[in-house]
Formats: sequence, C-alpha cells, structure tokens
Amino acid sequence: MSKRLYHSPSPARFVFSGILLLGLCGCQTTGIDDITGALGGKQEAARQAEAKQDVNALRERYRANPNDLDVALAYGTALRVAGQRSQAVAVLEQAVLAHSGNKALLAAYGRALADSGNFQQAFDVLSRAHTPEDPDWHILSAQGAVLDQLGRNEEAQQYYASALKIVPNDPSVLSNLGLSYLLQNNLPKAEETLRRAHEKSPSDPRVRANLAVVLGLEGHQVEAEAIVKADLPPDEAAAKVTALRQMLAKKQQRADR
Repeated sequence: MSKRLYHSPSPARFVFSGILLLGLCGCQTTGIDDITGALGGKQEAARQAEAKQDVNALRERYRANPNDLDVALAYGTALRVAGQRSQAVAVLEQAVLAHSGNKALLAAYGRALADSGNFQQAFDVLSRAHTPEDPDWHILSAQGAVLDQLGRNEEAQQYYASALKIVPNDPSVLSNLGLSYLLQNNLPKAEETLRRAHEKSPSDPRVRANLAVVLGLEGHQVEAEAIVKADLPPDEAAAKVTALRQMLAKKQQRADR
C-alpha cells in the first residue's frame, strides 16, 4: 500500500464541509450527493421535487402493504432522494429485515445509511450487496465514497480502481477519485483526475463544480469561474461564481488563522 500524503493544514479539509462525495451510484443521479453543495442549482432542486411527488404517490401503497419488496424499495429510494433521510433509513431497514438477501435492497439501504452519516454501518451493508464473484461497479464506487468519509482515502482509491476496471474512464467514478485525492491535499492528482472526468462528461454540472473547486484551491481562479459558468444562463452562472468565491474565501480565512 502506498504511503498516505499528509499536509497540514489541509485546504481540502477546510472546504470539504461544502463538498459531498459523488457516487453512491454510478448513474450520477443519487448518492452521497455528488455535487459541491454550495454550487447546487436548478437541476438538483428539480430532482428533489420530482422525488417528493413519488413519495406522495408511494406512501399509501407502502402503508397498505409494507412487506411488498418492490414498493418498499421504491418508497425508501424516493424518500432518500427527496432528502427525508431518517424516514428512508427506517423504511429500508424494515424491508431488509424481511428480505435480508436482496442485493438491490441492501444497496439502497447502504446508500440511505451513508446519507444519514452512518458511514461504517453503510460500508458494512454495502459490502453485503455484492460479491467478488459478481462485482457491481456502482457499489464499489459507493464503498469508496463511504471510506473517504471515514478518512480512509487510500482504501477508497482502491475501490475506485476496482470500479474503473469494470467501467474504464467512467466520469462519476473519476470524479469520486479526484475528490479522494483532494481530501489528501494532492491537488495536482485531483486536478488531473477531474479533468479526465470533465473530458468524458463536459456538460455534467456536478463534475464541472468539483473541478472548479480544485482549480480554485490551486489558485486558478479565472479558469475555475469559466468552468462553473459554462453553458449556464447568466443569472445562474453569476450565482454559482459567487458561491465558489465564498467557499474559497472561507478556506483562505481559516488557513490564515
């Protein structure tokens, strides 16, 4: 195992409270949300609004038959995406008790636990959601994201590497990997990896935001702001640039103390 990189103080640690790791799934639509929190926008709001509609539609079906696996899974997932984290954990936990061997259910439960901050339990549950003989790259990336939350960055990077063997150059996994390097304060490696993610998915605002944060931390403010603003309406672009500047300013203030 390679040696961990240590730098003190770490600008990555100062800003990470505003960054939520990508990737409790590889589809880039759910997870420990994969977007720099302060740079979130209309897309994320629309996704949550849609999920809330799903929650309302599924609630009565779930209450009528809580033992229905498909309904419980759909309801729990909708609750999680809608931001109702404790309710999602409760619903999916009950479903797992009744269907302990269902891998899709275990994966959803693990993601809900991670969203709620129960990272070690999330990792343990996700480990039950697939096997080495039948690996799932979405879950491998999810496990990496959880390990990063636990501060086990080198282990996390091994999981991302395993996921990338299955889906080479997947932008969601690369984005997670880049943020993992950021957590180690290995900014050059983080930039290199996030540029690869951005090349593969240049229109994804979450990958774009992650790259902008790293560039900003490196002092490349002009390029960072250009990436944040790309393909956005002027009002939304201005708001995102302001959020980026505020995040980086807070980092600098803390580093100067």
